[in-house]
Parts: sequence; structure tokens; C-alpha cells
Amino acid sequence: MHELLTNMIHKRLQVYPLHSSVTLEEQNNVFLSPVPGYRKIILSTNIAESSVTVPDVKYVIDFCLTRTLVCDEDTNYQSLRLSWASKTSCDQRKGRAGRVSKGYCYRLIHRDFWDSAIPDHVVPEMLRCPLGSTVLKVKLLDMGEPRALLATALSPPSLSDIERTILLLKEVGALAVSGQREDENPHDGELTFLGRVLAQLPVSQQLGKLIVLGHVFGCLDECLIIAAALSLKNFFTMPFRQHLDGYRNKVHFSGSSRSDCLALVEAFRAWQACRQRGELRHPKDELDWGRLNYIQIKRIREVAELYEELKNRISQFNMFVDPRHPVLDQEYPYKQRFILQVVLAGAFYPNYFTFGQPDEEMAVRELAGRDPKTTVVLKHIPPYGFLYYKQLQSLFRQCGQVKSIVFDGAKAFVEFSRNPTERFKTLPAVNLAVKMSQLKVSLELSIHAAEEIEGKVQGGSVSKLRNTRVNVDFQKQTVDPMQVSFNTLDRPRTVADLLLTVDVTEVALCAHTLLLQVVEVGHFWGYRIDERNAELLRQLTAEINRLELVPLPIHPHPDLVCLAPFTDYNKESYFRAQILYVSGNSAEVFFVDYGNRSHVDLDLLREIPCQLLELPFQALEFKICKMRPSAKSLICGEHWSGGANGRFAALVSGCPLLVKVFSIVHSVLHVDVYRYSGAQDAVNIRDVLIREGYAELAEESYESKQSYEVLKGFFAKSVDTMPDGSVSSPMKDDEKHLIQILLESFASNRLGAPNCKAVLHGPFNPYELKCHSLTRISKFRCVWIEKESINSVVISDSPADLHQRMLVAASLSVNETGSTMLLRETSLMPHIPGLPALLSMLFAPVMELRVDREGKCYTGVLCGLGWNSTTEAPILPEHDIELAFDVCFNVEDIVEINILRAAINKLACDGPHGPKYLGPERIAQLQENARQKLLGLFCRLKPREKITPQWHEKPYEWNQGYHWTSCHCRLRHGTLSLRCRAHEVGRILESHGK
Repeated sequence: MHELLTNMIHKRLQVYPLHSSVTLEEQNNVFLSPVPGYRKIILSTNIAESSVTVPDVKYVIDFCLTRTLVCDEDTNYQSLRLSWASKTSCDQRKGRAGRVSKGYCYRLIHRDFWDSAIPDHVVPEMLRCPLGSTVLKVKLLDMGEPRALLATALSPPSLSDIERTILLLKEVGALAVSGQREDENPHDGELTFLGRVLAQLPVSQQLGKLIVLGHVFGCLDECLIIAAALSLKNFFTMPFRQHLDGYRNKVHFSGSSRSDCLALVEAFRAWQACRQRGELRHPKDELDWGRLNYIQIKRIREVAELYEELKNRISQFNMFVDPRHPVLDQEYPYKQRFILQVVLAGAFYPNYFTFGQPDEEMAVRELAGRDPKTTVVLKHIPPYGFLYYKQLQSLFRQCGQVKSIVFDGAKAFVEFSRNPTERFKTLPAVNLAVKMSQLKVSLELSIHAAEEIEGKVQGGSVSKLRNTRVNVDFQKQTVDPMQVSFNTLDRPRTVADLLLTVDVTEVALCAHTLLLQVVEVGHFWGYRIDERNAELLRQLTAEINRLELVPLPIHPHPDLVCLAPFTDYNKESYFRAQILYVSGNSAEVFFVDYGNRSHVDLDLLREIPCQLLELPFQALEFKICKMRPSAKSLICGEHWSGGANGRFAALVSGCPLLVKVFSIVHSVLHVDVYRYSGAQDAVNIRDVLIREGYAELAEESYESKQSYEVLKGFFAKSVDTMPDGSVSSPMKDDEKHLIQILLESFASNRLGAPNCKAVLHGPFNPYELKCHSLTRISKFRCVWIEKESINSVVISDSPADLHQRMLVAASLSVNETGSTMLLRETSLMPHIPGLPALLSMLFAPVMELRVDREGKCYTGVLCGLGWNSTTEAPILPEHDIELAFDVCFNVEDIVEINILRAAINKLACDGPHGPKYLGPERIAQLQENARQKLLGLFCRLKPREKITPQWHEKPYEWNQGYHWTSCHCRLRHGTLSLRCRAHEVGRILESHGK
């Protein structure tokens, strides 16, 4: 409605939205007096019933509807339901008019309907909201079963609601799960230490559990911040007209964690640090800081107050934030981040989700072989779309630097610039572009009708360009026709052989056939210096330094190609370079013919002549094929651990290397690298990294496999007999000439002013992922992630990796029909094989392992609250999770999980008092023990073997063991059902000293 009203051009209206999600500054706009001659319209939710009074309101138009937060009967998730407002609420709304003068209220319903169907009063909160906190407080009174005491309430809840609440409290661990299922009371349960803590905290049960798990694993401070922030309104602001900027800022705070919760922690700590440094001494400074970082200062102050209150409340349970700074090593921040991610998964069980896999073959066709990490697709491009490339470039300026746009009929492929010295990942610009589509940002071009263009230029001879593929290269400043090709292989113009001898140095020195600069493990740059290429580089350098170079005509900016000086052997020469960053009076540049980089003063940069821009860049980019980081590398570093980076640097330095090309994808050579050392045989560097636990074997992408097959055929023939795609044809020259005529006519305004509008569809990326729930009740429901979440856009970086990627949601709700779930405050877990199964087994109240028909290996697990031995029915079937393993788990893995659960138990649930009377040294010892066992579960020298998932023939059915002994163990909040040989369990427990 807001959009419809604001688009009424001939109406003089000032329209303001007013609801709980708009920022405080936007809320204040409703109090502004309208411009003379304009009418002020406020579109408000029921926030205006009592929270806000606007003095100059004269008319209230009431639909008599309201959205009420209720508990969905099927899922027990919260749901905002549209329903008729009560008469008392409508009377409150009527009171908004006529504050300073006579007012009127119009209710858009019939009088008879008002009398007969509109309820007098709102439904009591106890009958429509979760009862968890109420039941816990009743349990603290120790006056019998909760249902008996709640039956005395003025509006007693139904017995089914109480039963469901008891089960949910058992699931979270606040009430104990009986070791004997026949003794299980669906109406009651023993209050655990965790339950006593939750009853005393002014937060939800899951947030309270987050705090306790944070205490267990030594990340209490972070968990207190998250719990306080999620209990109140989000302090991140997404202004109505600046949603993309607010989203970008939130992504910045989250770093590489892809977690809304960790973004809250980092933003809160940044605010705290600024205050401690005295930078926000004055209220104006603090407000300016908030506007700059899209943070609402009033709300972050409220979070700080609740944080302090929570810290005081948990102190009575012997939980304290450790004031000592940890002994920092290079890996500590990354390990701490991973532990916090696991704690989030434990607190928000069973809100687990995974992603579907993109169809690689279809995606490659959709992108016409372009790099999905740097490219988005637009549709509904008008004829002669390349005329409007500047308009299109400006539309994406807020996302990032556009490198090129390829116009192909009604499609356009927008490619963003990638920093060549950063690791392979989906560019933030691509995520932001897809986010624009999600936010329904209008992409509109001012255009000329195709018939008008053809009628005014060259007598209609330009009509042949209607469907011509045109590439606009902003880096090289060219607009050229392209050949039609869907081949994903880049012609290896600089690779004359599949075998290359190389040597690695930090700065490229001309000593061997190919020289390199390392970007990260398995990713490096280099250049050929065989006789032919060495001569080419010498001629290029001589030509550059023979010219009379002139300063840059424009201010330097990232991605600009220019000439930059580099000193080698005490001689300074100019080389072709791409600007990476500009900082103050200097810039970091990347030398596009050699693959190294350097810092250069801005005054020394020179303009590059056009003829030098047309020559292909000579530096080659390499990636070791069939390799990915191990779980240890992912946990202990930023994609690769410091140890992995150091080991790789040692392996590729000090001796000759042999590089064997496997494939070429998006101009990157996927290779095997062999190390020669003395008289020893060649050693494959990938094998060394895998053997030492830094890396794992991985599948190559569909594009890489396709390229491999093409390369085999290519090198089976003589290179000289292959057609050269770079040779221009008379037809292409003619098309290029017509393109230039059209561009000149457009630029000189010979076509007149554009008189049509074209609305584009997109942007899209075919590798965007959609998620689905792991719980039984929601498995086939549609899942949406709220638009404010960092993970509202997730694009696959490694589509060839078929292991499940896991998402955890802090809270969820369902729509009115229950068909769609909305996830809030999400966290994307690290891409570790087997992680969803490990976390489910670690935090489920009860689990039952699945075995194959022969009983030789585990194939999956069923997690939940177990089953009733009398009726053989699941206790809480809605939240049961059935998983098929995609990596191999053995008995020792299961026992390690059990031991870790017992370690958690010692600090979270042992007895009614838990760790209340433990000393600080003993607590620190137990915390370190829990942390080390958690890290040990994932950081293994040898990765778990990958297996093909086998789904159980009777999914979601409990008590399906195949002649195996049950070993029941008392755990944190229930029974862990182990289907394994008893003597194996005994042997492993003995080896652990338990």
C-alpha cells in the first residue's frame, strides 16, 4: 500500500510507514508537520493503539484487523495470525483521532458484522502464547504437577498445551527425561539444574540454554551478548530506502562467519570499544556512529543493560565471565568462533536446516559458461541493450565494481571485478546483486524503441545487431561483438604443454621456467619465461618504457588498469598493473603480466595507452585440483589454518616444481603440483597436505571435468592445427563498425531523448541455494529466511561438494496456513563433512543409530525424544530428525560423543545444584576439558571416510535395532540409545579411562 500511495503522482501525499521494524528515526518522521498543500498519511500496525500518539491525526481508517502472535497447533512454532481485532482494541484505535481538534473514525466493516462477529475482548495471553516460562515457575514452587496448579487460573490453558510444553522443556533439557521410558510422565518431569537457571532468567528457554552452554564451553561473554540482543528488538537498522546498505553493514560485522548472532557480538563489542576509548563521549558522536554503522543507539543501550542484568543473575549459579584475557595464539580466535557456532547449534536444537544441491549442468548453461562467483544474470534486456551499458553499470554501482557486461539477446551477464590476490569465493557484490532482486529493487532503463533506432541509423542496416552478442569491457574500455560459444574451456593461449617446470618465490625473479606468488594454500600466480614468452615480456617492457608516459587523467580507483613502477636489480621500470586498493597517497597494485603485487605512490602511476590494453595479460592463475581444506584447517583458520599456509609455503619453496594441468576453468589452471628434491622421486604436494591432515580429497566441478575432457582432445592434436578464435573475421569487423556507429549516434543524442522504459528481471544466480528443514513436521514445508538475515542470500561456492551444509535458526515462525516457515537470526555452519549428523547426535535428548542389514556399519541416526515403550509411539514425533550418514562413523566416534555429552553434563545438569558449589579452578578445568573434547571430535588427522547415504527403510520409526545390544547411558537430559556391541563400548571406554 505504501508503494501504491507514493506512486500516485498527481496526489499531493506524504506517506509514512509506522511499525515495529522501522527505525526510531523513521518513527519520528510521523510527528513532522506536512508540507503546506500536502496531506500526511500514516500506515500503521496496532503499534499506534497505545504506543504512539500523533497529535494532528484527524481521520482514522480502521480495517478492524490485527496480527496476533499465537502458537501453531501442529508445529508449536509461533505464528502471526491475521484475525479480527477486539472491540476494546478498535476503541483504542478510534482514540488516535481528534487529539487537538474534531476527529473521525471510519471502520471498514458492516454495522451488523461489528455487533455479531467482532469479539468484545482479546483472547488471554495464556491461551495463545507458549507456556514454557510459566511451567518452569510453577515447578520452582514444588506444589505438584503443573496442570493441577494451572487449572486454578482465571483462563486455564488446555491439557494438550500443558503436555506439549512439558515435552518441549524436556527437549531443551529444563526437565529430565526418565531413564526408563515406561516411567515417563507426559504431564510432569524433574526440574534439572538447567531448568532452575532458565526459570530465573528474563529470556526464552533456548536463550537461557545458550547462556549455560556458553558457560560450559568458555564463551559465556559472547552468549550473554547474543541472548540479550535476541531478547530485545534488533539493534541493527535496515532503513526503508537503504536496506541494501544496512544489509552490507551487517555482513561486514559478521566477517566470514555468515552468522547473524556473531554479527551482533562484533557490533556490540565495537560499540563498547569506542565508548571505552572515549570516542562516543558526546551523545551526538554516538548517534553519528550509529548512523554510520546502521545501529540504533537506544536499542544497543537497552541490550547493554540486559547484558549486565543477565550477568548478575547467573552469578548466583556460580557462572562468571572470565575477566582474564586468554593466552592468544594464531588459531585461538578461529577455534573460539567455531566453538561458539557449535554452542549456537546446541542451544537452538532442533532448528536445523540443510540446503538442496544446484544442478551444475543446468547452471552452467544458464550462465553460458561464465564464473558463478563473479557473475549475475539479467533478463528482459531490450533490443540494442548494449547502448544502455552505462545505465546498467550505474544500477549496480552500490553492489561493487562492474568489470564487464555481456549482452546476449534478451539476457545480460554482469561480471564484477575480483581481487586476484584473494581466495576463490563468491564475491560480496554477487550476493548484494541477488539481494537487490530479493528486495524487489526496481531495475529500470530509459530506452529507445527498436524501430526508432533502425529508422534513424544507417537506413536500418543496424538491424542485424538486434541479437548480436556484445561484450562491454569496462576494464579495457572496449565494446566488441563476441563469438557464440557455450564451451566452458578457455583456449590455453599461454599453455603449450600440459607439463610446466616451476619455482616459487615471494617476488617474481626471472630464474626458472615459471615463477609464482602464493595467494593461499593451493592458489598461486605465475608467468612463463620460456624463450618465446620471455622475449614477448622483454618487448612489452621495452615498448612501455620507450613511450612518453603521462599521469593518470582520472583519480585512481580499484580495478583501474594503468602503468606502475617496479624496481628489479636496482633498475626501475614501468609495467602494466591493476589497482587493488587505494589508501591515502598510495595504492596497492597487481602486476598483470607477472602475478606479483606492490605498494606504489599515487603520483607515480601513469596512464596506459589503448594499444597496450588490448594485449592479453601474461600472468597465469593456478589452483591445485581435487583438494579442499580439512575440518582442522576450517576450524583453526580463515578457510586454511596458519599451519596449512606455512606448510604449503615450505613445500613450494627451495626446489623445482612440476605443474601438470588438469583443466582450465574461467582462466584459472587447475593443476597437480609435484616437488622435486635431490635424487628422490617427485612428490605430489596435494598428497603431502592430505597425509598431514591439512587437506582432504575433493571432487572437481562439472566445468572442470568438462574442461579436462576437452583438453585431452585438444592436446591429442597438434596445437598449430587448432583454429585460432582470436582471429577477426570480416563479419565481426562489420559488426564492430556498426556498433561504433550506434554508440556514437546515442552519445551525440542523434536519436533524441529516450521515450520508453524497460523493466529488467533479476539479477539471478543459478547457484543460489534454497534450504529445507530437518525436522519431521517441517521437512516438506516451504522455508524462507527473513530478508534482514545475512543468510537470506546463500550462493554455493563448491557445488561439486555433495556433503550437507547446515543452517541453524535462533527462532522460527510459520505463516497462517502453516505451509511456510520463516527463519530469523540464522547461522551458517562451517562446511565440514558429517557436521549435521555430529551436532544432532551431540545435542539430541535421545538418539537411535541405524545400521545396515548385515549389522556391520552405521548408516544413519534418528534423533528426538524417543518412544513410549507401551504404545511404541514417538513421544514428540514433530521434532524427530532422521539423518543418513554421508561419512563413516564407527563405535569410537559414538563413544567420543557420549564422553563429550558427559563433560557437558558435569557443568550443566549434574544434580539439582550443578556447578553451583565448584571452585573457579575446577570450573576452568572442566571448561577446558569440554573444549578440547569438542575440538578433538572434529580436528582429526585422518578425515572420516566419505560414503553414499543410505536411508533407513522405516524412517522416523523408533526401536528398529537389528539384533544389537542396547547400552543405555544417563546423559545431560535423557537417554542416548547406542546400538553397538557391548564389548566394543567397554574396550573404548577403558581406553579413555572412563
